[in-house]
Amino acid sequence: MQGSAIEINALTKDFGSVRAVDTLSFTVEPGVVTGFLGPNGAGKTTTLRMLLGLVAPDSGTATIGGHAYADIERPAATVGAALEAASFHPGRTALDHLRVHAPLVGVSDRRCREVLGHVGLGAASDRRVGGFSLGMRQRLGLATTLLGDPGVLVLDEPANGLDPEGIVWLRGFLRHLAHDEGRTVLVSSHVLGEVQATVDNVVVIAGGRLVHESPLADLVAMAANKVKVVTPDVEGFVRLVRARGWAHETVSGGLMVTGPGPAEVGAAAHGDGLEIHGLSGEGMGLEEVFLKLTDPRRGEVAA
Repeated sequence: MQGSAIEINALTKDFGSVRAVDTLSFTVEPGVVTGFLGPNGAGKTTTLRMLLGLVAPDSGTATIGGHAYADIERPAATVGAALEAASFHPGRTALDHLRVHAPLVGVSDRRCREVLGHVGLGAASDRRVGGFSLGMRQRLGLATTLLGDPGVLVLDEPANGLDPEGIVWLRGFLRHLAHDEGRTVLVSSHVLGEVQATVDNVVVIAGGRLVHESPLADLVAMAANKVKVVTPDVEGFVRLVRARGWAHETVSGGLMVTGPGPAEVGAAAHGDGLEIHGLSGEGMGLEEVFLKLTDPRRGEVAA
Protein backbone atom coordinates (compact mmCIF):
# COMPACT_ATOMS: atom_id res chain seq x y z
CA MET A 1 0.00 0.00 0.00
CA GLN A 2 1.32 3.43 -0.95
CA GLY A 3 2.31 5.55 2.02
CA SER A 4 1.47 9.13 2.93
CA ALA A 5 3.75 11.90 4.11
CA ILE A 6 4.15 12.58 7.81
CA GLU A 7 4.39 16.30 8.55
CA ILE A 8 5.50 17.69 11.91
CA ASN A 9 5.02 21.46 12.04
CA ALA A 10 6.21 23.65 14.96
CA LEU A 11 5.24 20.94 17.42
CA THR A 12 5.69 21.90 21.07
CA LYS A 13 4.96 20.07 24.33
CA ASP A 14 5.68 20.97 27.95
CA PHE A 15 5.39 18.68 30.95
CA GLY A 16 5.29 21.12 33.83
CA SER A 17 8.48 23.15 33.69
CA VAL A 18 10.16 20.72 31.28
CA ARG A 19 9.92 21.40 27.54
CA ALA A 20 9.98 17.94 25.99
CA VAL A 21 9.46 19.07 22.36
CA ASP A 22 10.34 22.58 21.19
CA THR A 23 8.88 23.99 17.93
CA LEU A 24 9.89 20.84 16.08
CA SER A 25 9.32 20.62 12.31
CA PHE A 26 10.26 17.93 9.79
CA THR A 27 8.74 15.82 6.99
CA VAL A 28 8.86 12.07 6.38
CA GLU A 29 8.26 11.03 2.77
CA PRO A 30 6.90 7.72 1.44
CA GLY A 31 9.19 5.28 -0.34
CA VAL A 32 12.15 5.76 1.99
CA VAL A 33 13.15 4.68 5.49
CA THR A 34 13.62 7.70 7.74
CA GLY A 35 15.62 7.43 10.95
CA PHE A 36 14.35 9.58 13.83
CA LEU A 37 17.46 9.91 15.97
CA GLY A 38 18.42 11.44 19.25
CA PRO A 39 19.76 10.50 22.68
CA ASN A 40 17.48 9.14 25.36
CA GLY A 41 15.25 11.97 26.60
CA ALA A 42 15.55 13.95 23.36
CA GLY A 43 11.75 13.99 22.83
CA LYS A 44 11.42 11.25 20.22
CA THR A 45 8.74 9.17 21.94
CA THR A 46 6.77 12.26 22.98
CA THR A 47 6.78 13.41 19.35
CA LEU A 48 5.55 10.02 18.13
CA ARG A 49 2.84 9.93 20.79
CA MET A 50 1.60 13.33 19.64
CA LEU A 51 1.63 12.10 16.04
CA LEU A 52 -0.59 9.18 17.05
CA GLY A 53 -3.01 11.25 19.12
CA LEU A 54 -1.90 9.80 22.45
CA VAL A 55 -0.62 13.14 23.77
CA ALA A 56 -2.08 16.55 22.97
CA PRO A 57 0.49 19.13 21.78
CA ASP A 58 0.60 22.56 23.39
CA SER A 59 1.03 24.05 19.93
CA GLY A 60 1.83 23.00 16.39
CA THR A 61 0.50 20.10 14.33
CA ALA A 62 1.38 16.51 13.49
CA THR A 63 -0.38 15.02 10.47
CA ILE A 64 -0.37 11.91 8.30
CA GLY A 65 -1.40 12.52 4.72
CA GLY A 66 -2.62 15.97 5.79
CA HIS A 67 -4.89 14.63 8.56
CA ALA A 68 -4.55 14.40 12.32
CA TYR A 69 -4.57 10.79 13.49
CA ALA A 70 -7.90 11.27 15.31
CA ASP A 71 -9.53 12.35 12.03
CA ILE A 72 -8.42 9.29 10.01
CA GLU A 73 -11.49 7.14 9.33
CA ARG A 74 -9.74 3.74 9.46
CA PRO A 75 -6.49 4.44 11.29
CA ALA A 76 -5.28 0.81 11.41
CA ALA A 77 -5.47 0.69 7.61
CA THR A 78 -3.38 3.87 7.41
CA VAL A 79 -0.87 3.69 10.24
CA GLY A 80 0.83 0.75 11.94
CA ALA A 81 2.61 1.80 15.11
CA ALA A 82 4.69 0.16 17.81
CA LEU A 83 5.80 2.63 20.48
CA GLU A 84 6.94 0.20 23.16
CA ALA A 85 7.79 -3.45 23.57
CA ALA A 86 4.73 -5.49 22.64
CA SER A 87 2.97 -7.44 25.38
CA PHE A 88 2.20 -11.08 24.64
CA HIS A 89 0.28 -13.71 26.56
CA PRO A 90 2.81 -16.54 26.87
CA GLY A 91 0.14 -19.22 26.58
CA ARG A 92 -1.23 -17.98 23.26
CA THR A 93 0.12 -19.07 19.91
CA ALA A 94 1.40 -16.47 17.47
CA LEU A 95 -1.71 -16.93 15.36
CA ASP A 96 -4.03 -16.56 18.36
CA HIS A 97 -2.25 -13.36 19.36
CA LEU A 98 -3.11 -11.85 15.98
CA ARG A 99 -6.65 -13.24 16.14
CA VAL A 100 -7.22 -11.16 19.28
CA HIS A 101 -6.33 -7.99 17.35
CA ALA A 102 -8.01 -8.91 14.07
CA PRO A 103 -11.59 -7.82 14.97
CA LEU A 104 -10.31 -4.44 16.16
CA VAL A 105 -8.53 -3.93 12.84
CA GLY A 106 -11.30 -5.49 10.75
CA VAL A 107 -9.30 -8.23 9.06
CA SER A 108 -9.79 -11.97 8.51
CA ASP A 109 -8.03 -15.03 9.84
CA ARG A 110 -6.42 -15.35 6.44
CA ARG A 111 -4.76 -11.95 6.89
CA CYS A 112 -3.36 -13.08 10.24
CA ARG A 113 -1.68 -16.05 8.59
CA GLU A 114 -0.49 -13.87 5.73
CA VAL A 115 1.36 -11.34 7.90
CA LEU A 116 2.98 -14.13 9.92
CA GLY A 117 4.41 -15.37 6.64
CA HIS A 118 5.60 -11.87 5.75
CA VAL A 119 7.68 -11.62 8.92
CA GLY A 120 9.07 -15.14 8.69
CA LEU A 121 6.89 -16.74 11.37
CA GLY A 122 4.66 -18.83 9.14
CA ALA A 123 6.14 -22.09 10.38
CA ALA A 124 5.81 -20.91 13.99
CA SER A 125 2.17 -19.77 13.80
CA ASP A 126 0.96 -22.55 16.13
CA ARG A 127 3.80 -22.25 18.64
CA ARG A 128 3.16 -20.63 22.02
CA VAL A 129 4.70 -17.18 22.34
CA GLY A 130 6.15 -18.06 25.74
CA GLY A 131 8.77 -20.13 23.94
CA PHE A 132 9.72 -17.41 21.45
CA SER A 133 13.12 -15.73 21.41
CA LEU A 134 13.29 -11.93 21.67
CA GLY A 135 13.84 -11.72 17.92
CA MET A 136 10.73 -13.80 17.23
CA ARG A 137 8.72 -11.60 19.59
CA GLN A 138 9.92 -8.52 17.73
CA ARG A 139 8.77 -10.09 14.46
CA LEU A 140 5.37 -10.88 15.97
CA GLY A 141 5.07 -7.29 17.17
CA LEU A 142 5.80 -6.09 13.66
CA ALA A 143 3.23 -8.52 12.26
CA THR A 144 0.66 -6.94 14.60
CA THR A 145 1.38 -3.46 13.19
CA LEU A 146 0.96 -4.82 9.64
CA LEU A 147 -2.46 -6.43 10.16
CA GLY A 148 -4.38 -3.57 8.57
CA ASP A 149 -1.91 -3.32 5.64
CA PRO A 150 -1.03 0.29 6.56
CA GLY A 151 0.87 2.57 4.23
CA VAL A 152 2.65 4.24 7.16
CA LEU A 153 4.77 2.48 9.80
CA VAL A 154 5.93 4.25 12.96
CA LEU A 155 8.34 2.13 15.00
CA ASP A 156 9.98 3.25 18.26
CA GLU A 157 13.34 1.51 18.87
CA PRO A 158 12.42 -1.64 16.88
CA ALA A 159 15.99 -2.99 16.96
CA ASN A 160 16.30 -2.67 20.74
CA GLY A 161 17.60 -5.95 22.17
CA LEU A 162 17.84 -7.77 18.84
CA ASP A 163 20.79 -10.02 18.10
CA PRO A 164 22.88 -9.32 14.96
CA GLU A 165 20.85 -11.78 12.87
CA GLY A 166 17.61 -10.11 13.92
CA ILE A 167 18.95 -6.65 13.09
CA VAL A 168 20.01 -7.79 9.61
CA TRP A 169 16.54 -9.23 9.02
CA LEU A 170 14.82 -6.07 10.27
CA ARG A 171 16.95 -3.86 8.01
CA GLY A 172 16.06 -5.85 4.91
CA PHE A 173 12.38 -6.05 5.78
CA LEU A 174 11.94 -2.33 6.45
CA ARG A 175 13.78 -1.40 3.27
CA HIS A 176 11.52 -3.79 1.33
CA LEU A 177 8.41 -2.14 2.79
CA ALA A 178 9.64 1.32 1.83
CA HIS A 179 11.58 0.83 -1.41
CA ASP A 180 9.59 -1.99 -3.01
CA GLU A 181 6.10 -1.26 -1.68
CA GLY A 182 6.26 2.53 -1.36
CA ARG A 183 5.31 2.71 2.30
CA THR A 184 6.34 5.48 4.67
CA VAL A 185 8.65 4.07 7.35
CA LEU A 186 9.73 6.13 10.37
CA VAL A 187 12.12 4.38 12.76
CA SER A 188 13.32 5.95 15.99
CA SER A 189 16.57 5.07 17.73
CA HIS A 190 19.06 6.57 20.15
CA VAL A 191 21.89 4.57 18.54
CA LEU A 192 22.94 5.64 15.06
CA GLY A 193 24.85 2.39 14.51
CA GLU A 194 21.62 0.38 14.79
CA VAL A 195 19.98 2.13 11.86
CA GLN A 196 22.71 3.57 9.65
CA ALA A 197 22.60 0.55 7.31
CA THR A 198 18.80 0.79 7.16
CA VAL A 199 17.76 4.40 6.73
CA ASP A 200 17.79 6.65 3.69
CA ASN A 201 17.08 9.93 5.49
CA VAL A 202 17.82 11.12 9.01
CA VAL A 203 16.06 13.50 11.38
CA VAL A 204 18.18 14.23 14.45
CA ILE A 205 16.81 15.96 17.54
CA ALA A 206 18.29 16.93 20.89
CA GLY A 207 16.57 18.67 23.77
CA GLY A 208 13.31 18.52 21.84
CA ARG A 209 14.71 20.56 18.95
CA LEU A 210 15.71 19.68 15.41
CA VAL A 211 19.50 19.72 15.02
CA HIS A 212 19.85 18.02 11.63
CA GLU A 213 17.66 16.76 8.76
CA SER A 214 19.09 15.34 5.54
CA PRO A 215 19.67 12.23 3.44
CA LEU A 216 21.99 9.83 5.26
CA ALA A 217 24.64 10.51 2.59
CA ASP A 218 24.87 14.13 3.72
CA LEU A 219 25.45 13.03 7.30
CA VAL A 220 28.18 10.67 6.08
CA ALA A 221 29.82 13.58 4.24
CA MET A 222 30.04 15.47 7.53
CA ALA A 223 32.49 12.89 8.84
CA ALA A 224 35.76 14.71 8.14
CA ASN A 225 38.78 12.91 6.69
CA LYS A 226 41.86 12.95 8.91
CA VAL A 227 45.26 11.65 7.80
CA LYS A 228 48.22 11.09 10.08
CA VAL A 229 51.48 11.79 8.26
CA VAL A 230 54.69 10.33 9.67
CA THR A 231 57.61 12.29 8.22
CA PRO A 232 61.10 13.53 9.14
CA ASP A 233 60.34 16.80 7.29
CA VAL A 234 57.57 18.28 9.40
CA GLU A 235 58.40 21.85 8.35
CA GLY A 236 58.15 20.94 4.68
CA PHE A 237 54.75 19.32 5.25
CA VAL A 238 53.52 22.37 7.14
CA ARG A 239 54.37 24.50 4.10
CA LEU A 240 52.56 22.00 1.84
CA VAL A 241 49.31 21.89 3.83
CA ARG A 242 49.25 25.66 4.29
CA ALA A 243 49.65 26.15 0.56
CA ARG A 244 46.65 23.91 -0.07
CA GLY A 245 44.51 25.35 2.70
CA TRP A 246 44.30 22.09 4.66
CA ALA A 247 43.77 22.22 8.41
CA HIS A 248 46.51 20.54 10.40
CA GLU A 249 48.06 20.02 13.80
CA THR A 250 51.48 18.78 14.85
CA VAL A 251 51.53 15.36 16.51
CA SER A 252 54.28 13.02 17.62
CA GLY A 253 56.29 12.00 14.57
CA GLY A 254 54.54 14.27 12.07
CA LEU A 255 51.20 15.96 11.32
CA MET A 256 47.48 15.27 11.49
CA VAL A 257 45.90 16.71 8.31
CA THR A 258 42.14 17.34 8.12
CA GLY A 259 40.25 17.41 4.82
CA PRO A 260 41.95 15.30 2.14
CA GLY A 261 42.24 11.51 2.09
CA PRO A 262 45.49 9.54 2.30
CA ALA A 263 45.83 9.20 -1.50
CA GLU A 264 45.54 12.97 -2.01
CA VAL A 265 48.09 13.71 0.73
CA GLY A 266 50.49 11.12 -0.69
CA ALA A 267 50.21 12.53 -4.19
CA ALA A 268 50.84 16.07 -2.94
CA ALA A 269 53.89 14.92 -0.98
CA HIS A 270 55.28 13.12 -4.03
CA GLY A 271 54.74 16.21 -6.16
CA ASP A 272 56.70 18.35 -3.70
CA GLY A 273 59.43 15.76 -3.22
CA LEU A 274 58.70 15.33 0.50
CA GLU A 275 59.80 12.24 2.38
CA ILE A 276 57.06 10.28 4.16
CA HIS A 277 57.37 7.21 6.35
CA GLY A 278 53.68 6.53 6.82
CA LEU A 279 50.13 7.65 6.01
CA SER A 280 47.03 6.46 7.90
CA GLY A 281 43.42 7.54 7.64
CA GLU A 282 41.87 8.45 10.99
CA GLY A 283 38.60 10.09 9.96
CA MET A 284 35.82 11.02 12.34
CA GLY A 285 33.15 8.32 12.39
CA LEU A 286 29.41 8.77 12.07
CA GLU A 287 28.89 8.11 15.76
CA GLU A 288 31.21 11.00 16.59
CA VAL A 289 29.30 13.27 14.21
CA PHE A 290 26.06 12.17 15.88
CA LEU A 291 27.44 12.91 19.35
CA LYS A 292 28.64 16.35 18.28
CA LEU A 293 25.24 17.15 16.79
CA THR A 294 23.32 16.10 19.89
CA ASP A 295 25.70 17.39 22.57
CA PRO A 296 26.71 21.06 22.13
CA ARG A 297 29.44 20.65 24.76
CA ARG A 298 31.34 18.50 22.26
CA GLY A 299 31.59 21.39 19.75
CA GLU A 300 30.00 22.32 16.49
CA VAL A 301 29.82 20.26 13.32
CA ALA A 302 29.52 22.25 10.10
CA ALA A 303 26.57 21.16 8.00
